[in-house]
Amino acid sequence: MAGYVEMYRLGKTYDTPNGPAVIVEDFNLNMTLGEYVCLLGHSGCGKSTVLSMVAGLNPISEGGIVVANHEIEGPGPDRGVVFQSPCLMPWMTAMDNVMLGVNQVYPHGTKAEKRDIAAYYLTLVGLGSSLTKRASELSQGMQQRVGIARAFALKPKMLLLDEPFGMLDSLTRMELQEILLEILSRDKITTLMITHDVDEALFMSDRVVMMTNGPRASVGKIFDVPFDRPRVRADVIDHPDYYDYRADMIGFLEEQDHKKMKENAAKLEAAKELQEQS
Repeated sequence: MAGYVEMYRLGKTYDTPNGPAVIVEDFNLNMTLGEYVCLLGHSGCGKSTVLSMVAGLNPISEGGIVVANHEIEGPGPDRGVVFQSPCLMPWMTAMDNVMLGVNQVYPHGTKAEKRDIAAYYLTLVGLGSSLTKRASELSQGMQQRVGIARAFALKPKMLLLDEPFGMLDSLTRMELQEILLEILSRDKITTLMITHDVDEALFMSDRVVMMTNGPRASVGKIFDVPFDRPRVRADVIDHPDYYDYRADMIGFLEEQDHKKMKENAAKLEAAKELQEQS
């Protein structure tokens, strides 16, 4: 069934001196309007590769991606991206960093209108009193708030989050998770987020897509998350199914670990036999 976002038979292959290296293969995923999906898997399984292809920052080798009935061919303001590092201009103010995107998306707006948009989203993320502070003067958590505000100010059709809370302390991480969910509840933006954190995935998402190990990574298993919205952290943790879901996800990751260990052992054995024959 078609969705608001469609990834069909998505693949990424790199040319290497030893021949083609297939990183992602036959990756299929549909997302509905306003849905929040987390990609979860071990490091190196291709999560960031999938997200960078959706963002248009990495050419697609196979298959295609459709967002709001338009096949993507490169980066565009219809997809807002927040990286683990906020990627701000350190000499510019919080306001001016957000204005960089606003000026591109609203070229015909007045200066006052564009500044109002930037100020609105900076205020939503808790930076209403820091609009004129340079990015270099802000803490890491405050810088990430600027990155989130900049992404939302573009009014994107899709939000892409590449471990946006991965470099933050636990308290700041939890606060920004709740701020992000609050804004998304208003704007209803379809969101794809990469995470290594099972608890984060369960708290934030409508579905969790577990990826198999790379190379040739693909969708391994999909969990529908049943918790009501708006999400209240204590209610999610107290839900009778929470720890069952958590255990199943961790079990999948452990299964992938076991497969990787068997593959590595087989490679070592093959290398040993080859060495003995020579």
